[in-house]
Amino acid sequence: MSDRTERPTADEPNATTGTTGPVETTSSGAVRIDKSAEAPADRDTPLLEVRDLQVEFRTREGVARAVNGVNYSVNAGETLAVLGESGSGKSVTAQAIMGILDTPPGHIAGGEIRFRGEDLLTLSEDKRRAIRGDRIAMIFQDALSSLNPVLSVGYQLGEMFRVHRGASRREARERAVDLMERVRIPAARERVNDYPHQFSGGMRQRIMIAMALALEPDLIIADEPTTALDVTVQAQVMELLAELQREFHMGLILITHDLGVVADVADRIAVMYAGRIVETAPVKELYAAPAHPYTKGLLESIPRLDHKGKELYAIQGLPPSLTALPSGCSFHPRCPLSTERSTTERPPLHPVLDASEAPVAGRGSACHYWKETLHG
Repeated sequence: MSDRTERPTADEPNATTGTTGPVETTSSGAVRIDKSAEAPADRDTPLLEVRDLQVEFRTREGVARAVNGVNYSVNAGETLAVLGESGSGKSVTAQAIMGILDTPPGHIAGGEIRFRGEDLLTLSEDKRRAIRGDRIAMIFQDALSSLNPVLSVGYQLGEMFRVHRGASRREARERAVDLMERVRIPAARERVNDYPHQFSGGMRQRIMIAMALALEPDLIIADEPTTALDVTVQAQVMELLAELQREFHMGLILITHDLGVVADVADRIAVMYAGRIVETAPVKELYAAPAHPYTKGLLESIPRLDHKGKELYAIQGLPPSLTALPSGCSFHPRCPLSTERSTTERPPLHPVLDASEAPVAGRGSACHYWKETLHG
């Protein structure tokens, strides 16, 4: 006899999950979303759209506008890299998407987060919880603090299947071993009962990747997945992420402050500064010819073998306080092209034009002087 019962569904959103796919309830009461009944997403259809998102934090110094009108999207099978210095709003945007923003003091002040066309911000917490992990998963930057130190990694991996799929302990353990093998952890069956501290930093990050992949989500958000890892391990982790993303045809949002990390894996890049997107571009075009002074400064600050012996470039000054953002363009106190106009008029995300004055697909720059930056 089957261990689950299926509920007949129509094409309207399911009352339990807020999605259009059939829902299965296992004998243990776990909710499972049947993704097979949904129309397959293609690379040209947005899987996730963030529209004019605004996130504020109430502090003693005032209201900090951590995210100030962010717009971006990612398609199935596509990798979007979100770049910027610490405090630019990258991780806060990801937390808002996942529904794990600390409230208070955090507060979503406006905007939409649409997943497969449905605004996540309008869903109940139960519906968000059904989507989180199952449909959208996140890889956190500090694997050691994200994993429970008193539980084996096998138990933590298997918990995903016990909670979301109603699997037995034996089934969950086997799935945990399969996942560990998939992310290339040596001797996975012998190590499934080991604890997080018994693994190296790179292996722990592979376990975090396995945990995110467990339920085969449509979208993964990787928040600084290579922080504190040496260069060789960074490359291995990024190669693994890219390979798994292609295998599962997932959307991938890669959050980082390191332009060097994403060069070989991203399709598009969105650069953030002071809570806003200041430049968007396909990865090759952005590296070849940035159209915003901030992006140009970030690229010039990357160590290069052909600049051996030369002083490393550094952007002057510091990012602004989010409780007291500068008027006009937030980057103007640090910008070499700043003028009086920069201090009074906030630039929108202009379309970047080619030599024939036609918009370049996927390119935008929030700078009054993007032409000078692009061609300078």
